[in-house]
Amino acid sequence: MLLTNPCVFAAGNEYQIFVPVKNESVMWIKIGDKCYYDESNGVLRSLSRVHRISVPMKVLDDAKKYTVCNQEIRGRRKAYFNKMKPVKEYEYTFTPVTGDEVRCYHIADTHNRVDEPVKAAEAFGKIDFLILNGDVPNDCGKKKYFNSIYEIVGKVTGGNIPAVFVRGNHDIRGKYAEIFGDYIPTVDGNTFFTFRVGNIWGLALDCGEDKPDSHPEYGGTICCHYFRERETQFIERVADCECHKDDTIIKKIVVVHNPFTMKYNEPFNIEEEMFAHWAKVIKEKIRPDLMICGHLHKTGVHPVGGKIDAHGQPCTVVVGSKPDKNYFKGVGYVFRKDSTDVIFTDSNGEISEAETV
Repeated sequence: MLLTNPCVFAAGNEYQIFVPVKNESVMWIKIGDKCYYDESNGVLRSLSRVHRISVPMKVLDDAKKYTVCNQEIRGRRKAYFNKMKPVKEYEYTFTPVTGDEVRCYHIADTHNRVDEPVKAAEAFGKIDFLILNGDVPNDCGKKKYFNSIYEIVGKVTGGNIPAVFVRGNHDIRGKYAEIFGDYIPTVDGNTFFTFRVGNIWGLALDCGEDKPDSHPEYGGTICCHYFRERETQFIERVADCECHKDDTIIKKIVVVHNPFTMKYNEPFNIEEEMFAHWAKVIKEKIRPDLMICGHLHKTGVHPVGGKIDAHGQPCTVVVGSKPDKNYFKGVGYVFRKDSTDVIFTDSNGEISEAETV
């Protein structure tokens, strides 16, 4: 039995489809006459209650439909002669991102909330893809907290359109943080990557934790400086590649939980030199149109040279999440080649601000 609709995440040049289930089972995705399996070196995976299956982006974009095939195991998996229940099939249509006007909704900092962020997204109306930008679980202290990711994506997208997920600093905390990468889209195991949905090109970045690795809050469990050094090399490689120079791209966006070009007070004033380098490389070589952030628990549109630009902001930054008790505000985008509408909506169904950048 599926717990939510599938979540079709765009990462690199593929879709990674995540499907949470109630019982121990094996799973595969059928597109046309080809099957794609949740497998580990030829063994169908069944121990995890969240299945993860990668499919080539072009294959699903062309087919515009897919079937989730789920088969429960009767009792604990044995070495020989397992007893399986009949295969259950769940069919979904899929609408890839197309055209030169693209609607997207952004959600971050939900901290285990589900209903309020979904209502805020519904207030924006029909979308072509969804962005979840970190701190969706409050922490990784329990695996069940991961379910809020799939619940939000499943309800907003219905399994019918793509989503993008980026990790936040709260996602690095707790007992199960070290396996969180198994439950979210990654590329080569990394939580930073590029993605492409239709004519929108994106750079997904991950700033890691928001205080020094030595901070007592972490108790010696963090090595984010080393992680960011690897990410710096990745940003430099992307900057020098051709993937963001396609003439069909109408918008280039950077999605990152923490608006890293801000000036923070101690103990949050980390990696200032490194973050300034990120901004410089991105600004000079990638030239994005927007940087999309959360983390601050407030909303706003911030131009280059504005109040949060301390380290060479590469483009306009939109901070788009405001969680509160029984309330959530997120932000919708209408991307066009020459402009972007930025529209903040909340769980009360109200449009609070709108701006064109």
